[in-house]
Amino acid sequence: MILIDASGLRASRPNRPLFTDLSLTLSDGDRIGVVGLNGCGKSTLLSMLSGEREPEAGVVRRGRGARIGALAQLPELRRGQVRAVVCDGLDGQEWQGEAMLDRLGMAGMLDVSTDELSGGQKKRVALAALLAREWDALILDEPTNHLDLDAIAFLETWLADFGGGLLLVTHDRHVLDRVTTKVLEIDRGTGYLHVPQSRTAGSGYAAYLAARIEREENAAAAEQTRKNLARRELAWLRRGAPARSTKPKARIDAAKAIIERGPQASAREGDIGLSLGSSRLGSRGVELHDVAFAWPDDSRLVLEHVNHMFEPGDRVGIVGANGVGKSTLLDLVAGRRHPTHGVVDMGTTVKIGYYDQLGQDLDVNQRVRDAVAGNKGAPSVEDGKLMRRFWFDDDTQMAPIGTLSGGERRRLQLLLTLVEQPNVLLLDEPTNDLDLDTLRALEEFLDDWPGIVVVVSHDRVFLDRTVEEVLAIDPHGHASIVRGGVTGWLTQRTQQASSAVAPMRGSPATAPTPAARAASKKSPSTLRRQLDVAERELAKAVAVHDQLQAEMHSAGADHETLVRLSSELAASQTQVDTAEERWLTLADQAESIGMNI
Repeated sequence: MILIDASGLRASRPNRPLFTDLSLTLSDGDRIGVVGLNGCGKSTLLSMLSGEREPEAGVVRRGRGARIGALAQLPELRRGQVRAVVCDGLDGQEWQGEAMLDRLGMAGMLDVSTDELSGGQKKRVALAALLAREWDALILDEPTNHLDLDAIAFLETWLADFGGGLLLVTHDRHVLDRVTTKVLEIDRGTGYLHVPQSRTAGSGYAAYLAARIEREENAAAAEQTRKNLARRELAWLRRGAPARSTKPKARIDAAKAIIERGPQASAREGDIGLSLGSSRLGSRGVELHDVAFAWPDDSRLVLEHVNHMFEPGDRVGIVGANGVGKSTLLDLVAGRRHPTHGVVDMGTTVKIGYYDQLGQDLDVNQRVRDAVAGNKGAPSVEDGKLMRRFWFDDDTQMAPIGTLSGGERRRLQLLLTLVEQPNVLLLDEPTNDLDLDTLRALEEFLDDWPGIVVVVSHDRVFLDRTVEEVLAIDPHGHASIVRGGVTGWLTQRTQQASSAVAPMRGSPATAPTPAARAASKKSPSTLRRQLDVAERELAKAVAVHDQLQAEMHSAGADHETLVRLSSELAASQTQVDTAEERWLTLADQAESIGMNI
């Protein structure tokens, strides 16, 4: 069943076309990710497909009676209590709305008015309202922004199980890889739909990467051919008038056209210029001694007994559920806030660069060039070069910041942070809204950057590639280093979820550690024994999950029971996923040595 059929779409913004003649069909069961450089028109496309915005040209047709739900990049909520906004109209299924709020980290804010929420909280409320209802198609713009790792894992599972059509913009590579089966790439105004060649060929994200590499290689080969032909034609033209007089005029015009045509303009010129240097950092970085923090109007401690030393060369990721104090900890390190108790001691050479998630220093009415020029009044020649290094062309430099896409604003903020040449770099949700190319460039930049890097992020791929240790903050405000990095922390969270269900349900044995999974050589008898155990654990996990589903169906309208069972069911699904992964890993190892499974 076709849910959305769009053809010939065109969109632009002042002084800049976005895309032309773009067509897309979304059918039942499609799972399409949308990718492209910041400012290429991804959010504009989604707003056209959802009916929020009319295209400048082309037409969007929607299936008759199709229920289409949309999550905007910056959603607007009606005023009212969070619970009422999400649950109104669910007609006896209000527990679903509350369960979704709980899974997305908003359980403690059910009675808060929506006009008191931050932008990230509003997005989670809007997402909960969507997921609590039934749709034939979902259009989601950056749904993982402002979600913690637990909520992202839940959303991945939910989307993987969603039977309708799915269209989402996201820069989370893990989500793209797990959830999508097709990827629409917008590149220089043209849409390219990438589909795996077979069901076993990988995700839509993998198909996109392979096709993009092939397209760029073909473009390079075509340009080389053009250059060779141009050289021959140029040599012929230079032989003089007698030679030219023997050739038809069409040949002369064709020769000139080859020489003048040039290659297709790059989507961006060169690599992003992140390497702006850093101030010298001495032997001491930032030290936290028994730090605690409470908000002035609340005696409850957000952080308590935090002790840690950030030393030169450190690459530290800070993880924890939403609301536990991760950004507050960065504010304390940056000196934006002062501890209620304890001491934050900075080395004398420390120079902080803070790339926060709010972009609070950006004036939406200011032009890009003026923001970069700062107090100088007018940008210098060097400022112009710097803006172009960060992929701000001449037109974009003149644009008000308010007209930039979310990703372009984040890239401008990154420029303004790095131009100050800090030696301690604090990154608060750096992957929100940045496109994939910029993310890869940032990861490579951090590989060689000499200072201290402290990252708050819920992007597993980014954390895996940039940090060496993880500082986890628990719900009580205590911080501790977790062995095994973000993977170790996620395993720990899975074990905690398992133990929460185990007393009531007889949950399966604890999932193996990453180190155990990576054991390189096992004897056939050991592998056989481990496979048998893994198979029993998987069967137990599935049985528990099935039992919980049965209880959900028989709970009727018992509101409290439904909310509790929904939480237990999510934890049980995590157990099933872990047990299945364990069995598949062992099965791969067995097959690699020729064992029959």
